[in-house]
Amino acid sequence: MEHLDTTDRFARIAETPFTTSNARGLKFPGRGGKVREVFDRRDLLGLLVRRDLQARYRDSVLGFLWTLIRPLVQFLMYYLVLGQFLRAAEGIPQFAIFLFAGLTIYSFFAEMVQGSTTSILSNAGLVKKIYLPREIFPLASVGAAGFMFLVQVLVLLGGAIVFQALPAPVEMLWFFPSVALILVYGLALGILLSALNVYLRDVQYVTDVVIMLAMWLSPIVYAWTMVSDAFQTLGLPAWAIEVYTDNPITLAVLGFRKAFWGAGTDADYPDNLLLRIVIAGIIGVILLVISHRVFTRLQGNFAQEM
Repeated sequence: MEHLDTTDRFARIAETPFTTSNARGLKFPGRGGKVREVFDRRDLLGLLVRRDLQARYRDSVLGFLWTLIRPLVQFLMYYLVLGQFLRAAEGIPQFAIFLFAGLTIYSFFAEMVQGSTTSILSNAGLVKKIYLPREIFPLASVGAAGFMFLVQVLVLLGGAIVFQALPAPVEMLWFFPSVALILVYGLALGILLSALNVYLRDVQYVTDVVIMLAMWLSPIVYAWTMVSDAFQTLGLPAWAIEVYTDNPITLAVLGFRKAFWGAGTDADYPDNLLLRIVIAGIIGVILLVISHRVFTRLQGNFAQEM
């Protein structure tokens, strides 16, 4: 009986197609490449996402309720301090939804980039012991950030319904290009920074500072028109406001706000917003391809660097 079991095992091994591996990962027979390799391990990706989410609130009494409490507290702080005490809400109708929409899409970007940047180092034990497509770790961080984002979107949607701030249903379709744009850039930066952080640990700290500055350089707690007017008052050239506007975070915030903030008018947004998002998206896809090529070249020495 034992002999038959051994024979069967060897027979199954003989029928299994061989794969080869080098510093850049597995080489699969047939088509699909790295996408197929990650797709074949989608169950593992799901487990890593769940592990990441569970680790955030392990031993916490409230558990996943913190996914609601944290953004709500952050929203209330900005709303009271900026909107009421500093009078930022003056001239902006439905300021609560205006503010929360910007914070929601920006928080998604920040969670993706910051989580992905440390993802390889956080899984050093797995990286050094077994072969896995290394991209699966920043992808798991993006998946966890996506879950948090969906929870916040539900809160935002509920608030917009309560305050009767939703735009026409067709306007809510802006949700999709805005999220797609921020997802492409978050994934591109996350993959690139996760690899660089293995070799230079300061990358994660620099990333935190840049992410903090990026929030205030985007029209989240203030209107885009305020920046446009300020640039004109200061006498800055027209291309300066174009550079500011075409920042992918700015475009995503404006598009996402258009999907939930019905009080806005055409004057609150730049011309050709959808075209700008499409062009920025194409550039983002190119950046994603370049980031993955850099990641592929650097991943060969991950285990040694850890």
